[in-house]
Amino acid sequence: MKIDPAQTSQKDVYKILTGSVIPRPIGWISSISKDGYLNLAPFSFFNAVGEDPPHVMFSTVRSGNTNKDTLNNVLETKQFVVNMATEELVEAMNATSVNLPPDGNEFEFAGLTPIASDLINPPRVKESPISFECELVHHYNLEDHKDGGATIMIGRIVMFHVDESVLLPDYKINMETYRPIARLAGYNYAKLGEIFAIKRPFI
Repeated sequence: MKIDPAQTSQKDVYKILTGSVIPRPIGWISSISKDGYLNLAPFSFFNAVGEDPPHVMFSTVRSGNTNKDTLNNVLETKQFVVNMATEELVEAMNATSVNLPPDGNEFEFAGLTPIASDLINPPRVKESPISFECELVHHYNLEDHKDGGATIMIGRIVMFHVDESVLLPDYKINMETYRPIARLAGYNYAKLGEIFAIKRPFI
């Protein structure tokens, strides 16, 4: 079956895309407005894009041609924190997807603790075992959209915060204690499940 996205509703395109590209890591983004209001929201259009120097990206949709608070904050301040979501934090992470007004506080709504970052203004989530302090280096608005499109944000990581409980020797992450969650389609999420290893071929 061939499906032309140009001839398909945005809703159906979203279902195909988010049901196919799975699992997706979750970037739990904390930011702060120019007026000092805190914001915390999860994004599943998220990933690492390079390590030299380390950068991450996340994308925020603009349904109805309207910016989310996260997008406004990051464009204004050029800073954000990526907090990683785990099995223990899934309910709190989901709670922060609530649609509060710009002066609302998702940290308070979800019962989470903001903790000061070292190099930037937005706070980290104290309960998250891994956080990245980031400075915005680039953003790009998707073109030819039907309902607002999306904005891709690329940030350079200027500080890692990794709890000792999830850190192994030689800077490796302990998957057994980390226990991250991933986004599927609809209301569905995934745990790591079975892990297997396969070595690359060398010639």
